[in-house]
Amino acid sequence: MQYFPIFVDLVNKPVLVIGGGEVASRKVAMLCEAQADVLVVSPTLSDELSVRFASGDIRYRQAEYQTQDIDGVWQVWATTNNSELNLRIHQDATAAKVLCNVVDSPDHCDFITPSIIDRGLLQVAISSGGAAPVLVRFLRELLETQLAANLPLIAQFSQQSRPYIKQYFNTVDERRYFWERFFRHPLVSNAQSLLQLQTVFEELLNTENNFIVPPVVVFYPQDPELLTLKALRLMQQAERVISTKHCPKVISDLCRRDANRSPIENSDEWLSVVEQFPTDRIVILAAYDEPCNLSVLPANTQVLRCNGEAFTL
Repeated sequence: MQYFPIFVDLVNKPVLVIGGGEVASRKVAMLCEAQADVLVVSPTLSDELSVRFASGDIRYRQAEYQTQDIDGVWQVWATTNNSELNLRIHQDATAAKVLCNVVDSPDHCDFITPSIIDRGLLQVAISSGGAAPVLVRFLRELLETQLAANLPLIAQFSQQSRPYIKQYFNTVDERRYFWERFFRHPLVSNAQSLLQLQTVFEELLNTENNFIVPPVVVFYPQDPELLTLKALRLMQQAERVISTKHCPKVISDLCRRDANRSPIENSDEWLSVVEQFPTDRIVILAAYDEPCNLSVLPANTQVLRCNGEAFTL
């Protein structure tokens, strides 16, 4: 691992950006999002940076870079199109023991910026260390489609509720288990307000047996590639897998590797296993065309089909 992943608090920290063009504009926009105290040093400014300067978002010194500009700053960004000047900036920053990023020159970067998915308090950063930027962009696009739009709301609620949960539960395991149940609650993934999240929160706290987890039935197809993303995610989270001997290994192997396995003869045995392990996250694997009796399962059982259809009993 060449680069150590880290999130840095830049709020009100002095950051120096040398250069005033389009590249600088992109970096400054990101730094302003992080609420850094940005000083741009450049003979000229792009239109975007001029607007930021006029609105007071950044400071600006209309001049050529000087070595003393680095004094007292936390970070340096060299964004000019002059390779000799960028090298000098990096050398000055190294001498001053200040982290420096020379844009488009990985050999002169003490740190690099990952591809970022921003969901408010929740941020996901992806990096290949500069080796495969197109792959990183592809992964970011893939993750963007998987992360719910209401994650900032969920993160905000979680932040404000953590102190209460710390007092309510005595152990870390109890707290972790509660939050896992909360985040996987179907109403949480669709919540549009803090009030809706609070309702689920109180409902889970007031449940008589707070650690009973509803099972999930996955009707798998013959072709494992037709499994839905949701089914695969739940299969990876399973602590116990129930399936018959007819379930293909290629399907069962997609479940969590260290999950406990409960082999059965037919669907009539589903309920007995579920009742034996009420606190386990259970996934029941059934062939898409397999005759089975869903009525034996608890009323809150979630059922997933390979064509993407999902419903609750």
